[in-house]
Amino acid sequence: MGLTLVEKILSEHADHEVHADELIISKVDVCAVQDGTGPLTVEEFKKLGKDKLNNPKRTILFIDHASPSPRKELSNTHIVLRDFAKEYGAVLSDVGAGVCHQRLVESYVNPGEVLVGADSHTCTSGALGAFATGMGSTDIAVAMALGKTWLRVPQTFKIIIDGKLKEGVYSKDLMLHIIGLLGADGATYRSLEFCGSTIDNMPMSERFTLSNMAVEAGAKCGLIVADKTTKEYLKSRGREDKFRQIKPDEDANYERVIHINAADVERTVSCPHTVDNTKKVKELGHIKVNQVYVGTCTNGRLEDMRVVAKILKGKKVNPDVRMLICPASPDVYKGCLKEGLLDIFMDSNAVILPPGCGPCVGVHAGTLGDGEVCLATQNRNFQGRMGNTKGEIYLASPYVAAYTAINGYISEK
Repeated sequence: MGLTLVEKILSEHADHEVHADELIISKVDVCAVQDGTGPLTVEEFKKLGKDKLNNPKRTILFIDHASPSPRKELSNTHIVLRDFAKEYGAVLSDVGAGVCHQRLVESYVNPGEVLVGADSHTCTSGALGAFATGMGSTDIAVAMALGKTWLRVPQTFKIIIDGKLKEGVYSKDLMLHIIGLLGADGATYRSLEFCGSTIDNMPMSERFTLSNMAVEAGAKCGLIVADKTTKEYLKSRGREDKFRQIKPDEDANYERVIHINAADVERTVSCPHTVDNTKKVKELGHIKVNQVYVGTCTNGRLEDMRVVAKILKGKKVNPDVRMLICPASPDVYKGCLKEGLLDIFMDSNAVILPPGCGPCVGVHAGTLGDGEVCLATQNRNFQGRMGNTKGEIYLASPYVAAYTAINGYISEK
């Protein structure tokens, strides 16, 4: 019996052929933490009594969730990460350097590698053909010290998507559609392997969105085979030499195979307070919003900003709406500046935030007031996610977000 993509990658890192449900020790190429999980990781690492990191040049500490810090307690946790980076030679990605998952795909992770991060959306890098997964802070501390981790090889759901998405329908709509089909726990500890003609013709920016949200169906990772599109992306980032292609075997054993016709996917939103509570935009009715947020590791890329700018150009954000726009990295920010997108955003009365997670986790910018409604391009809408349990969050694509900001209610045109 052949091997799935995740079995292929993990076999290389375990130094022997591995199969689904097998417990293994895997070598780790990249370790990452962020300012919410990193301080505990540092504490646990020091308990191990190790005087050095296994691979300091590929151990990255990101300060992105509260960036810049809104209060002294968080500022003090930032000091912990800065001091650790200096002491042990780890890479520090400080305030304003961007969201960890965007920076990982831009600069640190390559096809066929294993990335473990103390953040659930570490799976974003799976779009590069890497095994990328989130783990607890203690597990990451061990991986930082030993360059290895233990895990169970996940079973795989093969998701075959063929055809062309409709105009104004994006991979965010597709992924919300998939999560609605599977349920929030329908793929628990599975690998989602995305393939088909739709994926073959999909740009990297859209692929990253798919892999990013795999965990919202409970998945361990979301993988896409590296191809010519991946190679071009790596070339644009100065890493063309890191390209390699690993493919699943034709006779690989999949726990489940799901077929989706891309043309059937509509503009979709997740309604409060779970990601799998999905509906088509046209089914919603007139839902007024107080805030629209475009950004995060899910939809904060330059391509997303272009979609929003095209719709906003020459128009104004509804006076009853606050529109916040947050590029996911400095390169995205500079791209927006170079292409004149920031002028369009500001002329429409949107607010530009510095690169980082922004309002997504609710610890600083953009916290909701009691009873307020936000439509966001982020990946989660749990109760209290944006800093207030009395707020409501809807998730959608940048396309829907832009029209919603103009109209003042959730809309697709």
